[in-house]
Amino acid sequence: MSSLAERLAALPADERAKALSQLTDQEAAALLFDWRGFLARQDQVAPSGDWDVWLCLAGRGWGKTRTGAEWIREQVQAGAKRIALIAETQKDLEEVMINGDSGLLSVFPEHERPHVRFKPVRVTFRNGAVALGYNATEPNQLRGPQFDTAWCDELAKWRYARETWDMLQFGLRLGDHPRVLVTTTPRPTELVKAMVAGQEGKVHVTRGSTMDNRANLAKAFLRKVEQRYAGTRLGRQELNAEILGDLPGALWSQGGIDAYRVSRAPDLRRTVIAIDPATTNTEESNEHGIVAVGAAGSDQDQAGYVLEDASQGGSPADWAKAAVALYHKHQADAIVAEVNQGGDMVEHTIRTVAPHVNVIQVRATRGKHVRAEPVAALYAQGRVRHVGQMPELENQLTQFTNEGYQGDNSPDRADALVWACTELFPDMVDTIPDVSRFYGSRGSGGGFLAS
Repeated sequence: MSSLAERLAALPADERAKALSQLTDQEAAALLFDWRGFLARQDQVAPSGDWDVWLCLAGRGWGKTRTGAEWIREQVQAGAKRIALIAETQKDLEEVMINGDSGLLSVFPEHERPHVRFKPVRVTFRNGAVALGYNATEPNQLRGPQFDTAWCDELAKWRYARETWDMLQFGLRLGDHPRVLVTTTPRPTELVKAMVAGQEGKVHVTRGSTMDNRANLAKAFLRKVEQRYAGTRLGRQELNAEILGDLPGALWSQGGIDAYRVSRAPDLRRTVIAIDPATTNTEESNEHGIVAVGAAGSDQDQAGYVLEDASQGGSPADWAKAAVALYHKHQADAIVAEVNQGGDMVEHTIRTVAPHVNVIQVRATRGKHVRAEPVAALYAQGRVRHVGQMPELENQLTQFTNEGYQGDNSPDRADALVWACTELFPDMVDTIPDVSRFYGSRGSGGGFLAS
C-alpha cells in the first residue's frame, strides 16, 4: 500500500541518492506533483468502475485532504467545468480545503496554480474551469447552482448534513456522469450510514487508518496517539475509522437523537446558556462545556431545542467571552454555570465580561450519569431535539451508560447540556435533590438560595 515516494524514502541514503541521480532536474521536479505515479498510495487513487460517490472513511492524518485536492486537480484536467467544494465551516473551506498544507493550492505547480477569490470562494483554473466554495452551515447556498463535480470534506461533522447533501444532489446535473468525493472521519450519523449502505447512489467505499500514513507523520505524534488512544472507543473512531454502534446500556443512542433532529427551532419562550468550566488551563485540560438550549411550548406541553454547542478550550476569560457571546446571539434569559470547582469566582469571571447578565449558579452533589438519566428520558420521549448536528456533543452523550461515562476525558459538553435542560424543565427532570441552585438577580450579582 505504500507509495513509491515512501519506498524511496525508506532506502538507505546511498541507494536513494543513486536512484535520484539518474533523474534530470526536470524529471525530479516533476515527481513533486506526480500523484498517481509517485506520491499516492494505492488507496488514495480514485477507483475505476461505475460509481457516483467515492466515500473515503479514514482516520486522522490518513491524507484525506490531499486525496481530495489531488482528485479535484485530476477532474479539472479531465474536463470538469463546474465544481462544488463543501466544508464544515467557512474557515475550514478557506484554511483547509483551499489554503491548507495539503489543500487545493498546494497540489499545483506554481505556473499552473489557479486564481482564488475569497468571500465568496471562487477558484478559477487555468483551463477555465471554476470551483465554488460552500459551507454546511448554510444549505440554501446550494439552491440554484449546478455542477458536474463535488468534493465534500468532513461530512460526518456537518451541522446540517442531510439538508446540505440533498441540496447538492439537486445541483449535480451537468456533464455525462456527475461525481462526488466525500472525505471524512466517520461518525455513526444517519447520512454516513446511508452512504455505506448504498442508499445514496452507487457508492465506492475506501477505508483507512491513521497508521496507513505513518511514513509522513511525526513520530512523536504517532507515539502519543498510540499510547493514549489505542484500543479506546475514541481511537477506534478517530484513528481506525470505525463506525461505532451504541454502547450496551447507553442512555442516549445516535439513532434516537437522529429521529427527532430538526433543521430549525420554533419560537422559544425561554433560552439558557449552560457552562461546565474546566478547572485548569493547560494543553492537557478538559474543554469548557458551553451549550445553548431553548424551551418552546406551553407549561403543559414543553419541548427543548439544543441550539448550539460552543464548547472550547482556553482561559477563564476565553470561556466567559464565548458564553456571553452565545448569550447575546440567542437572546438568552440566563447563563447557568456549574460552580463546584470555582465557586463565586465563576460568576465573577462572567461579570467581568458582562456585568448585567443573569447568572444562575448550580452545584452538583451526585454523579454525572445520575443527573443525566432524567434528561436522557426526555430525549427518549422526543421532548428534546437537536437543531442540526453537533458531533462532539452527541459523541459524549452516546457514551453515557447506566454504569457511568465510558468516554475519554470529561464529558463537559454533555454536562453543560444536562444543566441547561435541568434549568429549563425542573418539573420534568427529577433532580431537585441533587442540585443546590443559587440565583443572581438580573444585573445585580447578589443572590439568594432557592429550595
